[in-house]
Amino acid sequence: MSEFQPPTHARPSTSATAAVEDPVVIEGRNLWLAFGENLVLEDISFQVREGDNLAIVGVSGVGKSTVLKLILRLLVPDGGEVLIDREDINQLSFAEVLKVRQKMGMVFQASALFDSLTLFENVAFPLREHMDLPEDELAERVRGALEMVDLSMDELGDRLPAELSGGQKKRVGIARAIVHSPKILLYDEPTTGLDPVTARTIVELIKRLQTELDVTSVVVSHDMKAVLEVSTHIAMLRDCRIIFYGTPEEIAVSDNSYVREFVD
Repeated sequence: MSEFQPPTHARPSTSATAAVEDPVVIEGRNLWLAFGENLVLEDISFQVREGDNLAIVGVSGVGKSTVLKLILRLLVPDGGEVLIDREDINQLSFAEVLKVRQKMGMVFQASALFDSLTLFENVAFPLREHMDLPEDELAERVRGALEMVDLSMDELGDRLPAELSGGQKKRVGIARAIVHSPKILLYDEPTTGLDPVTARTIVELIKRLQTELDVTSVVVSHDMKAVLEVSTHIAMLRDCRIIFYGTPEEIAVSDNSYVREFVD
């Protein structure tokens, strides 16, 4: 196997000297994964630097969400490494992995709210699981997270998920992901199943959170319009491999016929 040479990038420097690269927060090195005889990922590598947003795109079933599961260590690769803050999480104990996961917030495709819990308790769930907070402080954190996604705890806090619209459910899912102030946000198909107006609202919300919370993000999506707006870098998967890695500007002018067809 050839020596690993991950894609790299640096932010523009405000000085005349060479740009200084931001720290790498998430890194996949030469990842291989198969389910039985079915190869899913073949020697893929990627980096996400602090404050950046990597979008992973491709057709359904190509392995996009599998990459998120590897980052969360819900799956372990057959080969290669997954590093969070330069630490190979596949070498950690289960208790150590739980600590790493506390750095992350996950926004699920179908929101994954608990049907029997109110909006308030859904958002409070990570705080109750991982922190021992006084009830008044917990409530203020929930209120703040809901305000970040333009929802009112006073108006909606007592409602159950069945009483919410699709867009409201998605925003509650995002509030739950950010309530514990994570360093990393992971989004699985954040605009899938939403009407165009609501999808646009979620895209604007992702952009705003990226700036206001200064988080490092990975977005899995096949919605190229959304991807081109929210991402700093894009990785396109096809036939188990990354066939394109670059910026939104670079993918827009790619001469790869498959990439052009997908983008258009």
